[in-house]
Amino acid sequence: MYEEKVSLLANIAILMSFTVKIEDMPHEPIWTPNSPNTLVQGDNLSVLRELPDDSFQLIYIDPPFNTGKVQKRQSLKTVRSEEGNRIGYKGQTYETIRGKITSYDDSFEDFWEFLEPRLEEAWRLLKPSGTLYLHLDYREVHYAKVLLDILFGRESFLNEIIWAYDYGARSKKRWPTKHDNILVYVKDPKNYYFNNTEVDREPYMAPGLVTPEKVALGKLPTDVWWHTIVSPSGREKTGYPTQKPLGVLRRIIQASSTQDDWILDFFGGSGTTGHAAHQLGRKFLLIDKNKQAFDTMKTRFTNLLEAQDDAATVEFAKFRKRPVRLIEG
Repeated sequence: MYEEKVSLLANIAILMSFTVKIEDMPHEPIWTPNSPNTLVQGDNLSVLRELPDDSFQLIYIDPPFNTGKVQKRQSLKTVRSEEGNRIGYKGQTYETIRGKITSYDDSFEDFWEFLEPRLEEAWRLLKPSGTLYLHLDYREVHYAKVLLDILFGRESFLNEIIWAYDYGARSKKRWPTKHDNILVYVKDPKNYYFNNTEVDREPYMAPGLVTPEKVALGKLPTDVWWHTIVSPSGREKTGYPTQKPLGVLRRIIQASSTQDDWILDFFGGSGTTGHAAHQLGRKFLLIDKNKQAFDTMKTRFTNLLEAQDDAATVEFAKFRKRPVRLIEG
């Protein structure tokens, strides 16, 4: 409505043969490099355009996959109960309590019209040594590769990571799809940060073929990551649809950033990026327009800091478009 009024006044000014200038009014920036860890509820493109150039060492985004479906998840909680129908350790009975159903519409008429300007902003916001991780699936990843080759340059393509998992229903009409794709692009292919020796190692699949010392140390991951999804009844689960596991985000953040670097995720979702960043001593800015996502993140970080008796702070903000004033000229 506000923008419509501005447009109407500008049209009236043209008819009356005088000009109208639209001038930004002073306002506090939504984020600066000196800000605390921050969660922002608002349109991510509008927020991104407010942020200064070359600010973030790492950007991870997990946008909607454009499945054409409404994604739904229901949280589950198992508690001890004398009337429970499940029997556990030492004969203790339990019951499963179903929580609220969360959902979002994962369907776009023009997915790339939506995503392209946000990827352009991601390039602008990355530091020269920075890295973008774009998390998609088989439906859109091939189009994303072509678009990112244009935006970043083909020489800036670093990896396609396959996150493989073995969970969920299995199709009988085709090979079951049990992986996601993560495209990795660097801003400057001659000056980017990458250190895979810092990442959490994984067990050898054939430990009998290596020395006991190597078994104890574990192996460095390749570009195929076997990692389970978030358990529907596990402690990590927030109940938000498409929540990603901490282990996957820890690996990304460890490899492509260092202590006190700023991490940006402008499809914040359940807040896993911020949770992993906090564990690893990084700072984070998370953005999401969805109120359900914002509330999930707010609850998650409030509980996290309270459980750890953590002195760190997280700022919760709602983004509003910058006010303008009209000046006759």
